[in-house]
Amino acid sequence: MKNKRQIPFHQYIISILCVAFLAGGSCYIYFDYQYKKQLANTPVQNSELKKVDNLYNEIINNYVGKVDEKKLVDGALKGMTEALDDPYSSYLNEPEADELDQSLAGSFEGIGATMTMMDELPTVAQAPIEGSPAAKAGIKANDIVLKVDDKETKGKTLSQVVSKIRGKKGTEVRLTIKRGEETFELKIKRDTIPIETVKGEIDKQDPTIGSIKITSFGENTYKELQDTIKNLRKDGAKSFVIDLRQNPGGLLDQVEKMASMFLEDGKTIVKFEDKKGNTSEDVASTDLDGGFKVTEPTVVLVDEGSASASEIFAAALKESGNKKIIGTKTFGKGTVQTIKNLNDKSEIKLTVLKWLTPKGEWIHKKGLEPTITADYPDFAYLSPISRDKTLKAGDSSPVVKNVNALLNALGYEVNPDTSDFTEQTKEAVNAVQTDNDLPVTGEVDNDTAAQIEIEIGKKIKDNDQAYETAIKELQHENKKN
Repeated sequence: MKNKRQIPFHQYIISILCVAFLAGGSCYIYFDYQYKKQLANTPVQNSELKKVDNLYNEIINNYVGKVDEKKLVDGALKGMTEALDDPYSSYLNEPEADELDQSLAGSFEGIGATMTMMDELPTVAQAPIEGSPAAKAGIKANDIVLKVDDKETKGKTLSQVVSKIRGKKGTEVRLTIKRGEETFELKIKRDTIPIETVKGEIDKQDPTIGSIKITSFGENTYKELQDTIKNLRKDGAKSFVIDLRQNPGGLLDQVEKMASMFLEDGKTIVKFEDKKGNTSEDVASTDLDGGFKVTEPTVVLVDEGSASASEIFAAALKESGNKKIIGTKTFGKGTVQTIKNLNDKSEIKLTVLKWLTPKGEWIHKKGLEPTITADYPDFAYLSPISRDKTLKAGDSSPVVKNVNALLNALGYEVNPDTSDFTEQTKEAVNAVQTDNDLPVTGEVDNDTAAQIEIEIGKKIKDNDQAYETAIKELQHENKKN
């Protein structure tokens, strides 16, 4: 499922994988007794698997070329999960498994982008990690990586591409990106990417409101949220905005603990359905939240990038907590994956359950509807400026059209619909450069492009309609209390 709109370029939020692959968000559970028991009752081999064994032996014994047995087995295992036609189930070889494990805790060195394979080409699956090199360079979800350091990626495995993109802090990697009909090059300096999943601050206009951004659900997110709420309370917060926009999901145990904090004990957090149609549910309890409750007025922000665990949280607070959900319809991922080690440092990530909202709705491929619809202005969805060359008067291209649209959004008298670098474009660029102490050339180089994007980011933040709506809702609730 693809979002109908591009992700706002200013809002590059952490992805659940560091630089690995995952299409959409995922909700993970640990491989527990229930699934071990199920596997124990599964025959080790049946007649169909004998065909696989026979083919393997035929290749090993008779193929005239050199055979890499490990690669052969990896290919068979990967092909088996790919045949499920489920983007959330996959076989992970050792480096891929290691990257998934790293993504759920700690930090790593790289560019901070999530990759998946689509049509045999590495593709950015989700918004890059907030503040990461990938985010600063303007990488977006659905960007296709055609080359890494001038070497084509077609024909390479995902792990091969990822290993070339990742590297030591301070080193540089060049990516050739295809976005729609546009192809351009980005130079990105690698850095250490910390995985901090919760950030909180007091709202700048209303000191009684705490604003909390949750970027994913990792191993420590519940504790991070609890600490953040305690600190905001000390700073005077009487109500909270929980921002889950562009949050692709994470660990099920974390989202359940977090949702339980906002619900009365006994209220349903989430329901599950297995392959046989058996259903179960998890409810808010002291066992989950340790008795730590948030009773202050709370609203939740979501958008089309809010997936899986984010949707579980939002649905729980909406249906069991009667909280307002503000934003746009969510991504729509209603399945749960488990991760099992295959005893040789490889892992399988497998869809094992459907999850349902407290009212029993399966939102898969449909998304969760907000209580109040509010979105960014249209200019928030314009693309970053491509950095493959300096733009100047006389140029004509889709990149120039994008620059014109950005300048128009900033209030300059530039035609946003023309692909030509006009005299008006040059005048606007001159003004940007003059106002920001840049060399006044009338040309869009890297520094000028970055400044235009900074200005757009400020304007978008000042026109965050969903957040503004959330503040008004909380102020109304605070007056009632």
